[in-house]
Amino acid sequence: MSSRKILITDHPWPELEIEENLLKSAGIEIVDAPNDAEATLIGLAHDVFAIATCWAEVTEPVIRAAKNCKLICRMGIGLDNINLKVASELGIPVTNVPDYCVEEVTDHTLGLMLALTRNIGFFHQRTKQGEYNLKAGPAMHRLSEQRLGLIGFGHIGREVFQRARAFGLDVVAHTPSGNDYGTGCTMLPLDEILSTSDILSLHAPLSEATHHLINEDTLSQLKDGVILINTSRGSLIDPAALLKGLKSGQIAGAGLDVFDPEPPDLQDELYRQENVIATPHAAFVSEESVDELRMRVTKQILAAFNGETPPNIVNQ
Repeated sequence: MSSRKILITDHPWPELEIEENLLKSAGIEIVDAPNDAEATLIGLAHDVFAIATCWAEVTEPVIRAAKNCKLICRMGIGLDNINLKVASELGIPVTNVPDYCVEEVTDHTLGLMLALTRNIGFFHQRTKQGEYNLKAGPAMHRLSEQRLGLIGFGHIGREVFQRARAFGLDVVAHTPSGNDYGTGCTMLPLDEILSTSDILSLHAPLSEATHHLINEDTLSQLKDGVILINTSRGSLIDPAALLKGLKSGQIAGAGLDVFDPEPPDLQDELYRQENVIATPHAAFVSEESVDELRMRVTKQILAAFNGETPPNIVNQ
């Protein structure tokens, strides 16, 4: 094996001890990028065996600069920050970890749902400002009489379905395939999900087809007073359309863990709305999920380094 270096483009955890401990026995050196600018990554990629990326853009120039690269790992689930077309053209396998934080994102989704439907976020802000007034809050409705519509029904969507039923919610879902994966969940066309859901939660991957899936046209199909939750990808929602829907009252509240752009400008009018709860792309995080992610990505690199086929190749 000519190269014993891997490039880690970015990481939200403060150190790389897990990665170093697993890789040192193979004599693999970690190149920890000081920033995720394209020019920086191009300069560091030329002699690495593998690239591991969290949120940094692994663009065509970065991939083509990595002449010895045999693997690109997404330290996460979504793949929209990696140029899959070029990687495939060059015969470079790309992997992800599609199921490492299912519990965490599901819990976060339901947490946002409860914080909005029970006015927890609203009353929290008001009491911190010195106001103790039950009458100030928006109307609340019994969850067991509400419909939760899921757009996307992958690992996380299916887990939300299972857990949300414990609240008595009528849970329905939409995917292009209509596959319920044996769960028994009612699968509906997109327009019916949009027009009948009291709470709408997004769990779809980002693609050309789903970019700004929630826009002025689709917002016009929603029930008045709908709750919108996004723990998937920020660009599924057109933020200008979302702000318009919030101000008109058609959207009663939004729970957002992902943004377009990311990170967002928190001074933007959208995020200053009292009925918007924003968290800093935190849904995937627990001590356990992050450790699992780091170990699994590192083991993918070790497998490829040892001539084995790593799990979760997405561009077979």
